[in-house]
Amino acid sequence: MRIEIVTPDTKIFEGEIKSVRVPGKKGSFQVLKDHAPIVSTLESGQVIIVDMDGKESVIGISGGVIEVKANKIILLADSVK
Repeated sequence: MRIEIVTPDTKIFEGEIKSVRVPGKKGSFQVLKDHAPIVSTLESGQVIIVDMDGKESVIGISGGVIEVKANKIILLADSVK
């Protein structure tokens, strides 16, 4: 899967990943390969990215929107913490 995390000011992260966990408005959820298409608003919290080597990275966001479609993820964060 490919993910791109951007704010109004800059691109925070871009690359191939195994999974991502995000803070959805109705609770956190994880996106894995071949996830169904979804658009969701995000709360303030942590985005946890697992890269292709299994290494975890954590990015704090103050809210935003995520779109998942055809193994491509775009996360528009209001800002990062």
